[in-house]
Amino acid sequence: MLEVPQYAKLFIGLLSIVNPMGALPIFLSMTQAHTPRERNKVGLIASFSVAVILAAAVFIGEPLLNAFGIGIPSFRVAGGILILLMALSMLNDTTNRAKKIEQEQQDAQEQDSLAIVPLSMPLLAGPGAISTVIVFAQQDKAPSHYLAMVAAIALVGGVVFIALRLAPLLARILGPVGLRVLTRIMGLFLAAIGIEFMANGLGVLFPGLKS
Repeated sequence: MLEVPQYAKLFIGLLSIVNPMGALPIFLSMTQAHTPRERNKVGLIASFSVAVILAAAVFIGEPLLNAFGIGIPSFRVAGGILILLMALSMLNDTTNRAKKIEQEQQDAQEQDSLAIVPLSMPLLAGPGAISTVIVFAQQDKAPSHYLAMVAAIALVGGVVFIALRLAPLLARILGPVGLRVLTRIMGLFLAAIGIEFMANGLGVLFPGLKS
């Protein structure tokens, strides 16, 4: 059984990757034609969907990898690279994330399904968050381990819900500069987690690196 600090690191890591604060401008833009009640409903569905998607990855992630013949060490390295790239993007404050969502945003508004696509996935629960959950799930096989992971994911979902519900207020308080600073801080945490994933995976694939 892993220690409590490990699950705290999972919570912080997932929160950094999901980055609800960084998604606030996009969320507000996507729901600008909604009433406050409708916006809150979208936020509730989105946060619940994020928790469900990540919790599902805890239990079905490994079987999916096995089906494609992918080993955990290889996936850990790939996930670490992906997380590191996301962290560098956050540290550089690039806007590619928003640009990628623009067309999906228009389609989602037409279909009235923006709470799930693209808000929940891929904007919040994207490949980085899913790969983080899958890799972390392989560190222990005890039922308590999976229960603790689901609890951490539920907390992340709760934070996402609070952030989206308070989106108009938080955006006014933090302003564009505050959001950018917070995104960079999250990116720094994320970079450290990505490097750790890569180091652990490479250590298994190339045992000579440990010597």
